[in-house]
Amino acid sequence: MTREQFIALVKSEQEALRGFLLALCCGKRDDADDIAQETLVKAYLSSAGYRDEGKFRAWLFTIARNTFLNHKASTRTLDDLKALSTMPSAATADSAFRHQELYMALATLSPKERSAVVMFYMSGYSIKEIAGITSNSEDAVKKQLSRGRDNLKTILNV
Repeated sequence: MTREQFIALVKSEQEALRGFLLALCCGKRDDADDIAQETLVKAYLSSAGYRDEGKFRAWLFTIARNTFLNHKASTRTLDDLKALSTMPSAATADSAFRHQELYMALATLSPKERSAVVMFYMSGYSIKEIAGITSNSEDAVKKQLSRGRDNLKTILNV
């Protein structure tokens, strides 16, 4: 893949990638931007191994998810539930974070549950596609989605 081809593909997927990472990072735009930048660098460096099968978004999201999980593992202590209790309520949130309550709820999910929920409900991937992206079985993805939904229902009082 040439540099120009890579740039063209990234331009077409950049908004979706940033939305995906923003949801995974629970509305923390700075974290999402940092992970997006790291993802794009990793994708460019490994672009020679990409086989154009019309699945650039899935390939890019796989790199983004793995980068997110690596970032999450290195900053695990920052996602302590005690820290969430000190965050402002959704009613007092800045209008830029109109989905803050959802992001706060997503932050309580495990990274695997969160990525499955975000890919399925926000990015529109099927269970089979998520299984391929995450290298999990379809049953594992179904369990992650089920647990994630149950936890979100409890947290959001739905």
